[in-house]
Amino acid sequence: MKIDAGLLVTDMKQVATRVHELEEAGFDGCFTFEGPHEPFMPLVLAAEHSKLEVGTGLAIAFARTPMTVANVAHDLQQFSGGRFWLGLGSQIKPHIEARYSMPWGKPVSRMKEFVRALRAILASWNDNEKLDFRGDFYTHTLMPPIFNPGPAKGGAPPIYLGGVGPKMTEAAGEVADGMLLHPFHTERSLQQVMLPNLTRGLAASGRELSEFTLCAQVLVVTGKDEAGFESARAMTRNQIAFYASTPAYRSVLEAEGWGELQPELRRLTKEGRWHEMAALIDDELLGRIAAVGTPDEVAEILHRRYGSLAGRLGFASPFPLPQGCASEIISKLRSQSNTA
Repeated sequence: MKIDAGLLVTDMKQVATRVHELEEAGFDGCFTFEGPHEPFMPLVLAAEHSKLEVGTGLAIAFARTPMTVANVAHDLQQFSGGRFWLGLGSQIKPHIEARYSMPWGKPVSRMKEFVRALRAILASWNDNEKLDFRGDFYTHTLMPPIFNPGPAKGGAPPIYLGGVGPKMTEAAGEVADGMLLHPFHTERSLQQVMLPNLTRGLAASGRELSEFTLCAQVLVVTGKDEAGFESARAMTRNQIAFYASTPAYRSVLEAEGWGELQPELRRLTKEGRWHEMAALIDDELLGRIAAVGTPDEVAEILHRRYGSLAGRLGFASPFPLPQGCASEIISKLRSQSNTA
């Protein structure tokens, strides 16, 4: 299992320092989120200043076109020497239409076609195949030699899809090389809801889980002292409350018997009462979604939940873990993997 960390920086000038810290802590890779900042640019610096594998975890596909994504993914793969992976997600209708001013409709079909179009473009560059993709949402049939960048070192990067709902999870199994497991999940929702849907998608593509990379993004609550632990717990409660307010994510809560919490949190967001939401996430629900405890306890939880499933494990907490805590967790996880 490879272990990654979110590249949590607010200024591009911080990237070099941050990736050095991640390497020293023992991480294998780092990833960016699409949020207040663009997700691809920091990875250029991360690839330049470290030997880490780098990826988007994730970038919003529907805010872009397959061609624009192919260009930046191809260049990052070439620049990093084959250390890049491309993580894509759909976002939800209000953001795509009102924030990005892009079309929305049939998101699962659109996402599957987006990935297939992207593969066709990358194949035209890496394998010299004729570009002739014609779909319901995307058409790519023109690639003059002057616009063909040629093969990238390492070939086309792997494509991972993010998803929570059953249809998007199934789509990941059908068309992607791996799946970015959203941080908002529980052990039960993973085993009882997501894996069966993922398996159906894999079957449609004639594959098994062993031929697929499950990238489990996880929330971690720990600290080097009590004050740090309480700060981590408070920030994670806020993050979980935000995720749980999204109607599309209700299936995770329903798997744990907390389905009615979702509309209550949704109501608070509509009323602008954001600061009241975290109080509805009690310790029991926090512990079912996040790995909570000392570094040793966190490593035990992560190994139990993902040790036999995940090819990559991504620490996706909304704050950088203290370097000493991260090192302890990674060291314990590696020792558990070696003795398994």
